[in-house]
Amino acid sequence: MNTLMGEKGGNLTNRITVLRAEFKMTQKDLAERAGVSRQTIISIEKGKYTPSLTLAFEIADVFGVEINDVFQYTKFTEERL
Repeated sequence: MNTLMGEKGGNLTNRITVLRAEFKMTQKDLAERAGVSRQTIISIEKGKYTPSLTLAFEIADVFGVEINDVFQYTKFTEERL
């Protein structure tokens, strides 16, 4: 899973790379079906870019899964900050 540190003290992880492999889909395939550039998909996969909520739902829809099956957000507790 790839992780992106949230501004409010949490982690956003995604399973895009795993799902693409399961569906035998390239980054270009996913980008075209989600209506974004391949670079956007690369950045999301690497955790360097947080997708909009609309794009996150679009990506989940491409795979035919719930958004929580693609993206997970874990909020840090006060102890971890």
